[in-house]
Amino acid sequence: MEHFLTTWGYLALFLLAVGESACIPIPSEVTMTFAGALAGGLVASGKLNLPAVILVGTVGELGGAFIAWGVGVTGGRVLVERYGRFILLTKKDLDRAENWFRRNGDWGVLVGRLLPVIRTFVSLPAGIAEMSPVRFGVFTVIGSLVWDSVLAGIGYEVGKNWQQIASKFTDAGYVVVALAVLAIVAFLAHRLREVVAERRSMAD
Repeated sequence: MEHFLTTWGYLALFLLAVGESACIPIPSEVTMTFAGALAGGLVASGKLNLPAVILVGTVGELGGAFIAWGVGVTGGRVLVERYGRFILLTKKDLDRAENWFRRNGDWGVLVGRLLPVIRTFVSLPAGIAEMSPVRFGVFTVIGSLVWDSVLAGIGYEVGKNWQQIASKFTDAGYVVVALAVLAIVAFLAHRLREVVAERRSMAD
């Protein structure tokens, strides 16, 4: 993911943001923070612009959210339960998002965009409930803008001070990249285990 962002910049950020909001479990905590770090100068050749990072991330998440919303409106839960495993989406994820939306109503979309995990899946039950597209879009933009600004801002500060950090820790760059890669691998492995476990329980 880091190499993808460093090489393709805004295009990579947009695609990752779309995927994450379209119910593909891509951790925006990693994506947006790393993009912010690039804007701060973490990698000179991959330097981005902080406002542009926030804008691209927000627009990408809005697009992905409307994809999930559209799936909810047209296909409903049946479609997701049938094909969700191909994007590492489990029934448990959908149950959690539906319960959240049921308890909080339309405002659940706004607040849900500010919560890890929930933010990835909340658009689906909003579509199933046929939430107004205008209201859905406004709440999604507000929540995504706040979330992306915070994460990108944190990454930006890290990137801006990267030279000072690197001068104190010789191999700091390799350590950070290695930790990020391990975190992503662990995250995906966990998601895969959940999908396999759910499929096995349904088969029994």
